[in-house]
Amino acid sequence: MWYDPYYWLFIIPGILLGLYAQVKLSSTYNKYVRVGTQSGITGAEAAREILDRAGLYDMPVREVGGHLTDHYDPIKKALYLSSENFHGRSLAAVGVAAHEAGHALQHKEAYAPLNLRMAMVPITQFASMAWMGIVVLGIVLNMFSTFIWIAIAIFAILTFFQLVTLPVEFDASRRAKEQLLRLGLVHPHESGAVSKVLNAAALTYVAALVTAVLQLAHLLFLARGRD
Repeated sequence: MWYDPYYWLFIIPGILLGLYAQVKLSSTYNKYVRVGTQSGITGAEAAREILDRAGLYDMPVREVGGHLTDHYDPIKKALYLSSENFHGRSLAAVGVAAHEAGHALQHKEAYAPLNLRMAMVPITQFASMAWMGIVVLGIVLNMFSTFIWIAIAIFAILTFFQLVTLPVEFDASRRAKEQLLRLGLVHPHESGAVSKVLNAAALTYVAALVTAVLQLAHLLFLARGRD
């Protein structure tokens, strides 16, 4: 919003929190990626064990390129682990792998927030591209007061998506820590390190929600100013 002098007052806090979250994740992950598990298990082996114990024998655990590109694909019903976590025997690698396996367990149990998040993905893909275009169109057509409310409605969908993401991610981390301990993949004295890695990752989702809320507040501020 280059034309609005108040833009940065709303956006800077989200940017700062996002930067802090990324630095926190990077520093925490880099610390514990150097600390091996007492069991000597790899991330891929930990994920495989969790999936097999849940009866998900046919779900593949695959290696994918990139750094911290680990994810669960609910469409393909497959786990993808970055090379460092697929082969790594560190507490960080095992924690991240278990977290992604936690999403698979959510999917198997039809965890409601995950199902809602999955259903919203196509809508959010459209919304993420449309809301700014609507604002610009309103300016071009000199109908900003009308179009801004359309943009707000669209952006509210994105904000709600970020809100729904939080319980999905926190629950996956809870399941990860629970399974790692229950199956003996990490020892009790190692669980604190795993928690730190997963909590740092969760902070990035909190930052994304805060950023979205602030952006939505800014749009509302603009709309109220034009009424």
